[in-house]
Amino acid sequence: MSESIHQFFVDASDFLWGPTCLIPLLLGAGLFLTVKLRGLQFRQLGTALHLAFIIRRENDGDGEISHFAALMTALAATVGTGNIVGVATAIAAGGPGALFWMWITGLVGMATKYCEALLAVKYRVTDEAGEQAGGPMYYLSRGLSAKGAGRLLGGLFAIFTALAAFGIGNMVQSNSLADAVEGAFGVPESLTGAAVAVLLALVVIGGVRSIGRVTSVLVPGMVLLYMIGCGWVLLAHIGQVPAAIATIVTDAFTGTAAAGGFLGAGIAQAMRFGVARGIFSNESGLGSAGIAAAAAQTREPVRQALVSMTQTFIDTIVVCSFTGIAIVASGVWSTGMNGAALTQAAFDSALPGNLGSSLVAICLALFAFSTILGWGYYGGQCVAYLFGRRAVMPYKAMFIAAAFAGSIYSLNFVWVFSDVMNGLMALPNLVGLVLLSGVAAAETRAYLERQGAAVTVSARD
Repeated sequence: MSESIHQFFVDASDFLWGPTCLIPLLLGAGLFLTVKLRGLQFRQLGTALHLAFIIRRENDGDGEISHFAALMTALAATVGTGNIVGVATAIAAGGPGALFWMWITGLVGMATKYCEALLAVKYRVTDEAGEQAGGPMYYLSRGLSAKGAGRLLGGLFAIFTALAAFGIGNMVQSNSLADAVEGAFGVPESLTGAAVAVLLALVVIGGVRSIGRVTSVLVPGMVLLYMIGCGWVLLAHIGQVPAAIATIVTDAFTGTAAAGGFLGAGIAQAMRFGVARGIFSNESGLGSAGIAAAAAQTREPVRQALVSMTQTFIDTIVVCSFTGIAIVASGVWSTGMNGAALTQAAFDSALPGNLGSSLVAICLALFAFSTILGWGYYGGQCVAYLFGRRAVMPYKAMFIAAAFAGSIYSLNFVWVFSDVMNGLMALPNLVGLVLLSGVAAAETRAYLERQGAAVTVSARD
């Protein structure tokens, strides 16, 4: 890869994810949708969580998998290295206050994720295989058809997503996975890569039903394991937890002074790294989760949207918070360490021997593998939109091969290429969300009115 091409993508990534492009656009869209929906993510969070964990199908609705399986498939793609490495990187660069801005990103991102899922279900279609297919490429092309540019925007989204899946959703993850396993257990990267490729083939070739079955078991298990580890760290430092939370909030507005190996950070740094890593972790605004939501068996777009909204809550408000508070409360945030090593240091401060580092490595490997599963489905659906179902199997074969390649090769270019593709995914999706926000608001009002009427009738009976 020539230096000029690499530098072009570096410059493009810096611009897209800099303070004047995607970050304000993503936050602005989230705030706009929050106002448009009248704070729905706060008013209906309890209902959404209740719906999310009822593992059932609506037998009179279209779709391939349950609410829960669709949520777990989307969570598989988002609960990944960002929850372990991304949080640590944000705090290492922006100070404890960065976690506060991750929370803000998650809270407004819930409205974005809600609209993505609602529109994905509303505008989904039955494909040539008789399965439900949806996502931004469909709500852009169908929902904006009267505005002329919808089909172009839908096609661009599908192209960018199919390409991004190879990077941030595959090779980057398999590389992190192989590194973690080698560092913790001494397993050669090539052997880990081969195992990942075989397991991936066994799951993704079976389609969304197979992926849904695996993620419905894998995702709750890996999140629970990681939360137990974080909980252990928090209990070991329980006396420092209140002060840690206070530091996170105050440093978001005052900046962080130099301490230990930490060089200090201003308010702008805390905001920039917190928002950027929050978006990296929960993917709100990228549109990817809508692809999984469209496969859910439901007759009510709003109901599935409420379920999908909890994805951002679980990913950022719960899992990222546990990581960040553990890092700050344990005191390791100011040591000068970064990335996975910083999270491992927090775990090692509470767990005996090398158990903490090993547990983080295991969770990192599981999180990375689950991300590959989710993005394998996203990429395949975008290829089906562009070229038809006949192109999906060749795409999956290349995707599986890329997982092995990612585990054994240096990925400097893949990282920056992935950042650009992720950024380009978000641009057409944000256009669609803003222009179709009236549709989302109307669907929401109609659903809540029906639910209110049903409650009134039930009370009278």
